[in-house]
Amino acid sequence: MSSQDRNKRIAMAALLAALALIFSYVEAMIPSPVAIPGVKLGVANLVILIALYQLDFKYAIAINLVRIVVSGLLFSGVFGILYSLAGGMLSLIVMWLLKKTGLFSIIGVSMAGGVAHNIGQILVASAVVSDLKMFAYLPVLMFSGIISGILIGFLCHYVMLALKMDK
Repeated sequence: MSSQDRNKRIAMAALLAALALIFSYVEAMIPSPVAIPGVKLGVANLVILIALYQLDFKYAIAINLVRIVVSGLLFSGVFGILYSLAGGMLSLIVMWLLKKTGLFSIIGVSMAGGVAHNIGQILVASAVVSDLKMFAYLPVLMFSGIISGILIGFLCHYVMLALKMDK
């Protein structure tokens, strides 16, 4: 990879990290349409999916880490960072592995990422409170992860089409 290509990738990663942070801020300001704790659309994951498909796994990790740490420090605190790190990293790894197989559409990859994100958060919540009863909440979160993953996947598909990006 040439120096110019590398510089373009770094600049795009910085822009995507800023965009993910803006999306996190906007989502934090909007009240949840459902009264179920922990359920949200996860619009910032749109940016992570684009990074995964347009850059690579290394850049997607960096963007995700920057977004999680900065938005956690600004909006949710240490526990928010802890939950987001667990969910975000597990989600990204699952999406990367599924993408590598070539067997799943971007919508399927996104849906699996939404479910994995919620599983990661339940694992941390269960460890923090030392109670496996937290897993009783998992079906609700898995359902919300499927729905939000599908929505974000469709949105990502159409954004990438509109911007003429490769998948």
